[in-house]
Amino acid sequence: MSNSNASSNVNPNPKILSPMLDIIFKLLMGSENSKEDLTNFLMSVLNLSPSEYEDITISNPFLPQEYRGDKLGILDVKLKLKSGKVLNIEVQVDPMPHMDNRIMFYVSKLITEQMGESDRYEKIKPVISIIITGHPLIKKSEKYHHHFRLYDIESGVLLTDTLAIHTLEVPKAREITECNDKAELLNWMKFFDIKTEEELKMLAEKSPAMKKVTMRLLELSADEKARQLYEARLKEQRDSWAREQGAKMEGILLVAKNLLSAGDTIEKIVMVTGLTHSEIKDLQTADF
Repeated sequence: MSNSNASSNVNPNPKILSPMLDIIFKLLMGSENSKEDLTNFLMSVLNLSPSEYEDITISNPFLPQEYRGDKLGILDVKLKLKSGKVLNIEVQVDPMPHMDNRIMFYVSKLITEQMGESDRYEKIKPVISIIITGHPLIKKSEKYHHHFRLYDIESGVLLTDTLAIHTLEVPKAREITECNDKAELLNWMKFFDIKTEEELKMLAEKSPAMKKVTMRLLELSADEKARQLYEARLKEQRDSWAREQGAKMEGILLVAKNLLSAGDTIEKIVMVTGLTHSEIKDLQTADF
């Protein structure tokens, strides 16, 4: 059986560190000194009043010395705006199973965690989730930016503004060269997809916001500690992927053994398990 490796869209030894690796994204967007870049990015995605960004509080600022592995949510960027709106930004390089349910679970969690046992419902502030993916997510649409809300499908009436989900799909923006109404958002999509120093320099000429964030990425790419974190994160993801694949293969082999014991044909076992004829014959020889 052939399987693609984890984080297959991330270069393990790049000259320019990928902003799509969660730990680099967090270094760029999730620290106290990144608020200007964070504001520029949010303004390109969200249609909110500029006053909302006057007081941004990052709820889980990134501290490299505290990084001890892939703890739940540690590498997302969670923040509050001036009005109290709760935002969560995350990047997902590779496809994940049941991503739609995962998105809803985490958005729901951002709502429910605002409430204590004695709190009233009016305490709940609107939640906005932004998911940036390195793979196509919404298969039925060619758009790279989707904005989901809770609407009545016939009348278009909005039930509540408590929940909003924005998806940004980097591959879909790859071939777009011009976008008049969302030019700055397209610049950000190109930034997340950056591969070379030449591309970075070209992007820096697009706007002051791009110049600033590209300079920060260049500085980060030259920082030895950041590069060590980058490589450690990739290793951790590869190891996790290997463990998952090992457990999955054990399950497949167990199914194949049971089918062999039941007298099923090799052709049927190939169809059911995805193993090759050779793998099944080796298993047959080993067991019998």
